[in-house]
Amino acid sequence: MAKRNRTTDESKIQKRIRRKRGEGKGANYLPWLTVQDVPSQGLATRIRGHKTKRIHHLLSKLETDFFCLLEMSSQVIDIREQYPLLPLEETRTIAEICGIRYPTDPKTQRPIVMTTDFLITRLWQGKQVDIARTIKYCQDLASKRTLEKLEIERRYWQSRQVNWGIVTEKELPPVLVQNCRLLRDYLELPEEYLLEHETDAILETLTLKIEHNKNIALRKAALECDCDLGLAKGTSLTVAYHLIATRQWGVDWQIQIDPGHSLTFVSCEEGAA
Repeated sequence: MAKRNRTTDESKIQKRIRRKRGEGKGANYLPWLTVQDVPSQGLATRIRGHKTKRIHHLLSKLETDFFCLLEMSSQVIDIREQYPLLPLEETRTIAEICGIRYPTDPKTQRPIVMTTDFLITRLWQGKQVDIARTIKYCQDLASKRTLEKLEIERRYWQSRQVNWGIVTEKELPPVLVQNCRLLRDYLELPEEYLLEHETDAILETLTLKIEHNKNIALRKAALECDCDLGLAKGTSLTVAYHLIATRQWGVDWQIQIDPGHSLTFVSCEEGAA
């Protein structure tokens, strides 16, 4: 199989611009870089977004972890990954002013289009605002060259009055990430689970079981609910995850959601992710 050409030159940049890479919102957004455009180390992921209804291209495990948190946040409206810092002349000018060597393709030596990992639209004080976030492991921030490129990025967003920041693994609590990774798959359920009378009955029965027996494991309560309502094994547990994911049940997202353990209800505000 022929190797994919991942080098950058002016013709490739113009081709991506013509294809409207980095443009659009929601389902219509096209990331500047896809998983096919970067060398794979087994960590790049293509994942369908529930908020955007499109495939997202995430280039590291850390990006995927952060994406799952964004997906589960009720404040996040849109997620645009691998967002290009265009026009190219602007970032090159910033680099020149700062006395920073501009990033180039190692093979062609042509200037590349820099990207920000995430441009996020979220609700803030009743308004929609964009914020930009770059995802880096802490160890990468020890590199002077990395910090130079981040300075170009920071100034680019500063000129647009867009809040920009760096997210490291320290800002991603492992338990919260684990819960978000688990529950995002239950934001939407197959139609057979969502018949109104069935989910209402499961909600009422399961809630009573958990409230009347604080120590009952979620899996046990769900199995009893399946038996009581004559449902296929696993139906009630699936619906329980859906109720948590959609915040119809309030739980503490900072505590691992384990079906082998009991579940404690809190207000949705207290347990918000």
